[in-house]
This record gives sequence, C-alpha cells and structure tokens, in this order.
Amino acid sequence: MSDKKVFFTGGGGFIASHVVPLLIDGGYTVRIFDNMNRGDRTRMNEFIATGKVELIEKDVRYGGAVREAMQGCSHVIHFATVSINKSVADPHESIDINMTGNHNVFAAAADQGVERLVFASTASVYGEPERLPMHEDDELRPLTPYCITKRAGEDLLGFYQRTKGLSWNALRFFNVYGPGQKVEAYYTSVINHFIERLKAGQPPVIDGRGDQSMDFVHVADLARSVVLALESEQANLPINIGTGIDTSVAALAKTLIDAVGVDVVPQFNERDVLVSRRAADITRAREVLGWEPQITVEEGMRQLVKDSM
Repeated sequence: MSDKKVFFTGGGGFIASHVVPLLIDGGYTVRIFDNMNRGDRTRMNEFIATGKVELIEKDVRYGGAVREAMQGCSHVIHFATVSINKSVADPHESIDINMTGNHNVFAAAADQGVERLVFASTASVYGEPERLPMHEDDELRPLTPYCITKRAGEDLLGFYQRTKGLSWNALRFFNVYGPGQKVEAYYTSVINHFIERLKAGQPPVIDGRGDQSMDFVHVADLARSVVLALESEQANLPINIGTGIDTSVAALAKTLIDAVGVDVVPQFNERDVLVSRRAADITRAREVLGWEPQITVEEGMRQLVKDSM
C-alpha cells in the first residue's frame, strides 16, 4: 500500500469525481469523508471497487469524527461546503457547515502534522472586481455567507500555519463546468439553460445586452490543479484557477449555437442587469504550480453539447 493517503472531505461531489482518478494514478490512496447528501453514490461505488478508495459517511461539523478519520493520512483536500445560492437562502446552515467544518478539518490537520492541505476557495471572495484580470493580492469583498466563509477559511489556514506550521494552498476556483455537473449548478445554469433551448430549436434568451461575463474553466483542468497544489514546493498561498479569459454571455450563446448547429439568433430581454465581469490572473498558478488550462472554452462547450445530445 502507498504511504501517501489523502483525507478528502466532500469527495463525493462533482469536482472530486474528476480529482480522485488523478490521485489514484499518482499513487495515492484516498479516504473520502462525505455525508453523501449530494454525493454521487454510483461513482463512489466505482471508486471503492478499485481498492484504493474508502468512504467514511459522516459530517465535517463533528470534530471528533474528523480527527478520528484523518488519522494515518499524509495529505488533506477540503472540499466539503454549502453552495453559494443555498448559503443566501439559509445562512445559518451555511456558516455552521462551512465555518465549523473548516475549523475542524484545519485544526485536525495542523495537530496531526499532515504534509499539505489543499482548500477549495472561490473567486467569489473578490466580490465585484475593480479591475481585470483579478489578482490574488486584490482587495477581497465577499458578498454572501458562502464567500465570507471561504475568505475566513483562508485566514484560518494562515493562523494554523503561523501557530502550528500547517502547509496549505487555497485554490480560488473560477467558473467551473464540465461533464457530470448537476444542471442546477449556480455558475453553469446559464449554460444548461441555453443548451436545453437550443436542442429544442429555440433561441437562447439573454438578459440585458449579454456583456456580463465569467471565466469558465473546465473541470478536467481544474482537477489537475488540485493534485499539483498538493505536491507543489511553494505553499501557503491563495492561487487563482481560471483561464484568464472573460467570456461574455453573448459570446457563450454564440459558441453554443455553433456547437448545437441550429440556425437561431439570441433574443435579448431588455432590462437592467448588474454587469459583472470575471477573469483570473493565473500568473501565480503558472509560477507556483506549473499549471495552466489546456481546454479552451470553445472545445469544452462543444464537448458538453456533444455529451448532452
């Protein structure tokens, strides 16, 4: 058996389903800690069948359970979280799970002296950016309970680094998409909505002029960054994981129209829209992790359409 064992919270989720195979290929065994409320049970059973993955079906809010399950693990990946839209609907649960969970995992990792902890943070810690591309040293102005707990999580990692020598990297994920994602996912609901309309021969409907934008990063690229962050020489940094390209909603609609191959023109729903733009400065990801995206938005969206047909 490998002596490299990853304790992986939230390992039953969408992004994790792309990370776990890379960990296995890299010689790790994986101990997934997930309450499986939103986890993919079928995929989990496939992982367990490899003999390299085990599942502990518990909640990160229970510190004793976290500490016990983490024993014998050399690395930690902390993904367990409440989603951004659910955090607005129920701030109490969001802060309970995200903040208590963060602290339970970080404190246990620091006490057990793990080699590295990788934390799933978010580009949403920036709030509304004053400039593009967004750099890790820019001012953070998180707007929702979810984003606030992610920023606080980064600060908490700094505390355990200073007091107990915890080695960590916090990955600020931009707008992840790809195969296996639930259709109601917050940042990609617009993709799924457009694809469903296009498959029915209907034009996509865009609010405003369509100049609001996102930095769409493919889950396969993002998964690679997680493993690299687990093994990088440099540590104790927040790191943007995106493409550096802001794709407007209007441009996204055109890409999907071309991918589906229908002869329609987008409809614009004239109304005031708070225009938000997102694009990551990925210089640090290149320099610290040796990572950069390999899948263009056009390629990724074409494949997504192909998979949905």
